[in-house]
Amino acid sequence: MKKSLMALGTALILGGTASAQKVTFEEYDLDNGLHVVLHQDNSAPVVITSVMYHVGAKDEQPDRTGFAHFFEHLLFEGTKNIERGEWFKLVSSNGGQNNANTTDDRTYYYEVFPSNNLELALWMESERLMHPVINQIGVDTQNEVVKEEKRLRSDNQPYGNLIKAVKQNMFKVHPYRWTTIGEMEHLDAATLEEFQAFNKKFYIPNNAVLVVAGQFEKADAKKWIKEYFGSIQKGTPVTRQKYEEAPITESFKATWEDPNIQIPMMVTCYRTPSMKTRDARVLDMISSYLSDGKSSKLYKKLVDDQKMALQIGAFNYSQEDYGMYLIYGLPMGQTTSETLVSEIDTEIAKLQNELISEKDYQKLQNKFENQYVNSNASVEGIADNLATYYLLYGDINLINTEIEIYRSITREEIKEVANKYLKPNQRMVLDYIPAKEKTQN
Repeated sequence: MKKSLMALGTALILGGTASAQKVTFEEYDLDNGLHVVLHQDNSAPVVITSVMYHVGAKDEQPDRTGFAHFFEHLLFEGTKNIERGEWFKLVSSNGGQNNANTTDDRTYYYEVFPSNNLELALWMESERLMHPVINQIGVDTQNEVVKEEKRLRSDNQPYGNLIKAVKQNMFKVHPYRWTTIGEMEHLDAATLEEFQAFNKKFYIPNNAVLVVAGQFEKADAKKWIKEYFGSIQKGTPVTRQKYEEAPITESFKATWEDPNIQIPMMVTCYRTPSMKTRDARVLDMISSYLSDGKSSKLYKKLVDDQKMALQIGAFNYSQEDYGMYLIYGLPMGQTTSETLVSEIDTEIAKLQNELISEKDYQKLQNKFENQYVNSNASVEGIADNLATYYLLYGDINLINTEIEIYRSITREEIKEVANKYLKPNQRMVLDYIPAKEKTQN
């Protein structure tokens, strides 16, 4: 009884905190189509200026992959009014920090400054948009930087090409079939004119959202936004081809060899719907139920109790157009990949045929309440969420309401979605194995 009361108390505390954290914001459009979002938070004397562009790896050509990620680096090279090599010096000398990241669906740039440097931050982001210098020396420099990143994070990292191995087998026509970092030979073959054309097509105000979050005066922010961004010309609207993958109706196998590993990895993967769907949120809960933490079903059974796996995991790889649901494991001792798959299937079958317990369901609710609170616990997190919900989900107020979707998911829905997407005939089984040594003649 005491444990039940404690769990109830935790749930009420988390629920109350989540409700109290309503994010307020103002949004409007400039004449050139740039969407602006303002969120005031006076709890600390800092301000975040971020711009998210609706361009990612899926906007590339099959023989020119890696462009969006390349631009994540290239657009720090300099502008008409910020000399090459001066961007980071300008930020750090004014007490700030900045970074950027790229996915298959978008590219995100942001600066964190003391609140008295908002005008500088806005000017710098407007410079990146209006006056980027894209020349051969910058392209050649960043080409080497990206190659080194690929070597460190993928090519020389154990299991570093797992997502690449999965994607190229799960997608046949959609651009999700290649990785965000792309292929280096594509970047090597690209001309300067191709990079300039990519910038002109996608880095335009009507393909972006600007978020200002933190301590600032709205009147000042609006004045500087108009001054620095208002004169930038609207670009030709981006039109995207729609790609539809044929449903997977029969299980298939694939193999990938990795020279950096000694222990094989077993992977099963199911294609799932867009992250914007309710089903995608249910799959988030299912992955948490199966493998989030040492008390999760798969971890407790296969790692702790039966000692059949060194590691086990399940996650919903959600994206704007499609998602992938991956389950992976490292077999231990004499356990085969086939045995591991069979044991995992047994746990999935339980999800498909039985309702999870009320205790496990409440545990899931508490976890997602906690994740919601943490995602909006910092001004940086709020800025990122505001941009993402506006640009990719088409509903910026999800920053306040998405938790209600998770709260409303029922045990019956979890069972239903497991049956809908996690059937054995709708998946790939990937053997991610050590590379075979080549015999010398």
